[in-house]
Amino acid sequence: MYKKIASVGIAAGLLFSGMQVDFGFNEAQAKKAEVNEQQKQGKVKNVIYMIPDGYNSDYATNYRWYKGEESSFDPHVKGLIKTHSADTEVTDSAAAGTAMATGEKTNNGMIGVTPDGEEVDSILDAAESSKKSTGLVATSTITHATPAVFGASVLSRDDEASIAPQYFENGVDVLLGGGRDYFTSKDEGGKQEGDNLIEKAKKNGYQYVTDKDELKNADGEKLLGLFAEDAMAPEMERKETGEPSLAEMTSTAIDALKQNKQGFFLMVEGSQIDWAGHAHDPAWAMNDTEAFDKAVEAALKFAEKDGNTLVVVAGDHETGGMSVGANGKYDLNIDILHDVTATGDTMASELNEEKSNVKEVVKKYTSLNLTEEEVVSIKNAEEPNIAINEVVSDRALIGWTSTAHTGTDLPVYAYGPKSDMFSGLLDNTDLPKLMAKAMKMKLN
Repeated sequence: MYKKIASVGIAAGLLFSGMQVDFGFNEAQAKKAEVNEQQKQGKVKNVIYMIPDGYNSDYATNYRWYKGEESSFDPHVKGLIKTHSADTEVTDSAAAGTAMATGEKTNNGMIGVTPDGEEVDSILDAAESSKKSTGLVATSTITHATPAVFGASVLSRDDEASIAPQYFENGVDVLLGGGRDYFTSKDEGGKQEGDNLIEKAKKNGYQYVTDKDELKNADGEKLLGLFAEDAMAPEMERKETGEPSLAEMTSTAIDALKQNKQGFFLMVEGSQIDWAGHAHDPAWAMNDTEAFDKAVEAALKFAEKDGNTLVVVAGDHETGGMSVGANGKYDLNIDILHDVTATGDTMASELNEEKSNVKEVVKKYTSLNLTEEEVVSIKNAEEPNIAINEVVSDRALIGWTSTAHTGTDLPVYAYGPKSDMFSGLLDNTDLPKLMAKAMKMKLN
């Protein structure tokens, strides 16, 4: 009896509160489920591995409210993954990525090697051995920890200059992201001790592109796109740069790789969701999640049409300890994030030495009128960028527990043939093993 009364009360509350929210199982999702069911019987020729760095179920929930509907990958949730590294309960991206790429645990900070320094093959290497084309896409430097674990092996994630040449030695066909400096020589202002790797790549048949327009016109099977000297711009600040979106890079990578009749393996990382979490910047987090969502849409669109493509989506760890609701209130005010047009880093960079323009800068980029207490908190902060972000977070009723990573389990999503293999509670090392099994390849 109580359950019936409670159900009626909740329904009436939603009806009369004016909330128009539909996160349930609708007709479009039913159609997707039917297509997914049909595809489970197919063969896996291609794998698109999509990693929203720093993302967990709290990010997923906040993003659902921010967007006003489910993400493109919400309907395809399968299970959970555990994330600990070999030497600690809370992993970094290097160790998590190594587990997710090779099926082997390692220590934090290590790339593509075991804790004792032994190199291990990745799922990308296995795809190369099976004559498939391979690609890596990221909005960080393309030599950053997550992309690096698929195509390189180094003892320290900081050794990005040693990672870059290994991509070409290992035959990665498509590389799209930031980090141009790691491909040019020190004589040219870059990081390489030896030759210019871009020129070497061009001589070896790579088409080289540097901006959104050039990427749009790219048509080669081997593609090198370096769109910034260091990391690419955050999504909300990218329009002024001429850099492509993550979705545009994903679509172009697929177009290049699908030319191989043997199939392909592609890893796509939404790199800066993690950076937003470290900075407690909810608007940056939601904007880059939206960019990742659109990239997943592009991958799913191809997979639906192709019928032989497995798409797997999983974060590598959670960042920041984000919460849905905060400050002792049973509420969320996430809509204010739609008015935020710059990261806290950008806002902090525009503060004068005395920080006397705090109100004006924050108002310019957020539409918020700061209280005197909020102004003082920013003026007195050692890291004014985080202080600004925490004011925005407080207003949005989003909480944070850390400026580092946390050790929580993460949702895993999968679509296409063999997608049910990713159900249940998994370890992050299981993901590449299951992909290899789905593609009938040997891993390590």
